[in-house]
Amino acid sequence: MADDEASKQIDGRIAELGDWRGATLSRVREAIRRADPNVVEEWKWAKATSPGTPVWADNGGICTGEAYKSVVKLTFFKGASLADPAGLFNSSLEGKVRRAIDIGEGEELDDAALEALVREAVELNRAGKKAR
Repeated sequence: MADDEASKQIDGRIAELGDWRGATLSRVREAIRRADPNVVEEWKWAKATSPGTPVWADNGGICTGEAYKSVVKLTFFKGASLADPAGLFNSSLEGKVRRAIDIGEGEELDDAALEALVREAVELNRAGKKAR
């Protein structure tokens, strides 16, 4: 399930990037959708200095997807509370709540591990638990 306008904005962002970052953002988006068929796509924090940020949610935020010059960053809202047995989190590790995955050009990401992480985040949201 997705908000049509937000989904169009995410489509536009992927097309606008037009390089490996767009392809990477598209790939992680598909993995998130596979992991959670009920995911809601949102477009948040648009302002004059920023076009906005893709957000995926289900009973609360799951993660954001941002593209920078050298990485595509997936920031999980409650990442510090997730087990992450595959060790995908490689950024923002010092935070008490969030954790992020930075994906550089040419880097492979374990789609199955990402999907498992998304499902774990959704279960945490559905359980109504606060991040630890």
